[in-house]
Amino acid sequence: MRWIWIDKFVEFESGKRAVAIKNLTLAEEHLHDHFPGYPVMPACLMIEGMAQTAGILVGEARNFAEKVVLAKIRRAEFTGIARPGQQLRYEATAESITAEAAQTTGVITCDGQPLGKVDLMFSHIDQNLSGLNFPRENFVFTEEFKSLLHTYQVRR
Repeated sequence: MRWIWIDKFVEFESGKRAVAIKNLTLAEEHLHDHFPGYPVMPACLMIEGMAQTAGILVGEARNFAEKVVLAKIRRAEFTGIARPGQQLRYEATAESITAEAAQTTGVITCDGQPLGKVDLMFSHIDQNLSGLNFPRENFVFTEEFKSLLHTYQVRR
């Protein structure tokens, strides 16, 4: 099973910017386990939602030819919480995309109110300098994962 922490893209500018949303519901089991009796979306899963949004932005910019992996969380700041019934909006902007890596900045809002900032670095692992070999298949961008972007493109 693959955990996907975004529901759909609502904006996408190739190589520049991506906006995805995530609707929080009590149907999600992880919310019941995080502070029983007071369910909130864990900050680590919001970071992952931003990483998925930004990762697809970075991967699509190079036609999904690279295996893009999260290399570093440069910044993760949150000023509030998100609860069931609310909607998260992940806005990722590409600062740089090179053959070896990429940097993104991100803003998370909850029901239109600022909630956090998440800045990330990604590595294109096939271009790594350590000499390691990775499988030929792109295990990062599976069809299930890429279908999130396809749904946005078809809808337009």
